[in-house]
Amino acid sequence: MQVIEIFNEYASDYETWFERHPKVFESEVLALREHMEKLPAETHGIEVGLGTGRFAIELGIKEGVEPAAAMRSIASNKGLEVMDATAERLPYRDMHFDFVMMITLICYLNKPLRALKESYRVLKPGGKLILGFIDKDSTLAKEYEDSRSKSTFYKQANFHTVDKVKTWLKEARFKSPYFTQTLYGNLAEIDFIQAVKEGHGEGSFVVVSALK
Repeated sequence: MQVIEIFNEYASDYETWFERHPKVFESEVLALREHMEKLPAETHGIEVGLGTGRFAIELGIKEGVEPAAAMRSIASNKGLEVMDATAERLPYRDMHFDFVMMITLICYLNKPLRALKESYRVLKPGGKLILGFIDKDSTLAKEYEDSRSKSTFYKQANFHTVDKVKTWLKEARFKSPYFTQTLYGNLAEIDFIQAVKEGHGEGSFVVVSALK
């Protein structure tokens, strides 16, 4: 089963997963929000791979793209503007946005470098990419990979190391990457909102912002 088909069939399960793990969600939102707070006021941006809109609503993002129809429908019902498109081919003109957000999307992409280059294209000069991902070398990535056969959403995920993401960002011409991290320990141990620290190497969920 292809990734888009999985998210179409199990869209409601995606929502339920976050309801079962509220502190994971809140910790990730906190880490992402810290990067957004460094953006200038009155910025215009999108979430690529917007899903059901769960993160977009919390972060004040109004629009984005999502190729899975079932996920798109849920997001639209929440009042978000969602276009049917993929990260590798964004339906926007050059130099249009102040920021582009991607959250865990990169582990599902067949051509992640191409997606990063598309984000670069649609960003204004000085615009910012904010990318959240599970570090391949982290505790959670190993836990997800060990239970891959039993997982609905991580069965076809390909986690990437921080070094690999750094390489892609450089090849896509992004500069000045700034890293933070959160989520420490196994999934069952995350029962409170986790601290956000600068850098990477401790937390499983890494957020990097980089400039065009």
